[in-house]
Amino acid sequence: MHNSTIIHIMKKITIAIDGFSSCGKSTMAKALAKKLGYVYIDTGAMYRAVTLFALRHQLFNADGSVKEKELKELMPDIHIRFQLDPATGNPRTYLNDECVEKEIRGMEVSQHVSPIAAIPFVREAMVAQQQAMGKEKGIVMDGRDIGTTVFPDAELKIFVTASAQVRAQRRYDELKAKGMPADFDDILKNVQERDYIDTHREVSPLKKADDAVELDNSHLTIAEQDQWLYQQYISHLPA
Repeated sequence: MHNSTIIHIMKKITIAIDGFSSCGKSTMAKALAKKLGYVYIDTGAMYRAVTLFALRHQLFNADGSVKEKELKELMPDIHIRFQLDPATGNPRTYLNDECVEKEIRGMEVSQHVSPIAAIPFVREAMVAQQQAMGKEKGIVMDGRDIGTTVFPDAELKIFVTASAQVRAQRRYDELKAKGMPADFDDILKNVQERDYIDTHREVSPLKKADDAVELDNSHLTIAEQDQWLYQQYISHLPA
């Protein structure tokens, strides 16, 4: 009995964490991956990197819509990878070999990422990359459609939610802490707009997978949340 328990704990699984913007998905996914010795993949950063590329190449119209034909032609030139920062142990996002971790977290990218992420050929390209990254299991991946589209067979699926006000406050605090400009009302509006676009897009809309466990972390501390996640991991290991 004891030996079989050890074998079960050694079995690597795929963990999918989906949910609304600014729910702290990346923070919890990073912490869980670190604790389990798993690989963490930040899919939101991938869409943000494509958005940064589009902004730099003037691929947005004046009304905020995307110049899709031009972007589609340039998609083969977009190469995204993650590299661990030895100082922090956290992954950093590289766009065509340039570290863009700071640039992709700014408000301009936040305001343009939803229309980019709604484009079918962008999602197809990113999903293919994500599936390639995760085929070995032993990964924690967070995003909007991991449990529904990228890894529908993931052993553990978490769906994270929190009120729009709480999420806007977190984003505001995060930007302020980084010394970046922040306006609470602008951020709240952005959170609400992204919620609408994410849940209403045609391809892979944000929705809770039937077999996902829901976590409302509006009033949880990070420690409480991490403990809850670890319990979910233990209970979803193969029997």
